[in-house]
Amino acid sequence: MRFEGRTISPGKATGEVLRLDEPLSFLGGVDGSTGELRVGNGGNVKGKVLVFPRGKGSTVGSFVMYDLMVHGCAPAAVINESAETIVATGAVISSIPMVDSVPSVSMFEDGDVVTVDAASGAVDIEGVEMHESVSSAVVSDGRVLMLRRPASCHSFPGRWSLVAGRVEGDEDPVDAASREIMEETGIAVSEPDARLDPVYVREGNVLWKVHPFLYRVGSVEPVLNEENEAFDWVAPEDMAVRDTVDGTVGVVQRLLSK
Repeated sequence: MRFEGRTISPGKATGEVLRLDEPLSFLGGVDGSTGELRVGNGGNVKGKVLVFPRGKGSTVGSFVMYDLMVHGCAPAAVINESAETIVATGAVISSIPMVDSVPSVSMFEDGDVVTVDAASGAVDIEGVEMHESVSSAVVSDGRVLMLRRPASCHSFPGRWSLVAGRVEGDEDPVDAASREIMEETGIAVSEPDARLDPVYVREGNVLWKVHPFLYRVGSVEPVLNEENEAFDWVAPEDMAVRDTVDGTVGVVQRLLSK
């Protein structure tokens, strides 16, 4: 799977992903002489494609990156959601290929083999394919409709989800959302009351590009088709105790805040 980022420091490299889900300060977060990572789940950055949202901390962090290069322990490449000056400067002075403007670090998993062509901004993840889908929070009287997938489901089996399904061909995501809601619950909706930019969810070698929507409806009783085995109207504050599809709780919170 290929997508386009923005060039920060030119060059090309291939390596395995080492991912952090929080901003990284190279000063204190990485040993400049060994490459040992002192935050997250640890590991060593040497030869890795280091993926994290953005940098933070002291400007000395740029020189920690240079120290990694001097000791032969630098990452093969760096990928950020948004570059800031410290990491960008460190990558340039250390000749580390770097791109930013990737939609989310959650697109990557530790151990993914990734090629970064920072001259063009292209990033390739080997063996991963992307599918486009919709996921809709249908809300009635302050409660969110949750559907339980059967254990035989090919995607996230046995989990609770919003009303979700694939976007078909060139279908507009809004049309896909209303179609899926009707097919899976028998509930008719029109325009969404809220929507978010796409979110990305990994499931093995599949990357789901998910379009989230919110629809407010009156008092309705869902009529399920064969794609789901149960439903429940759940208060938002009670969703966290359910075994939900990854990212569901955060998406609902953001939709409701809009």
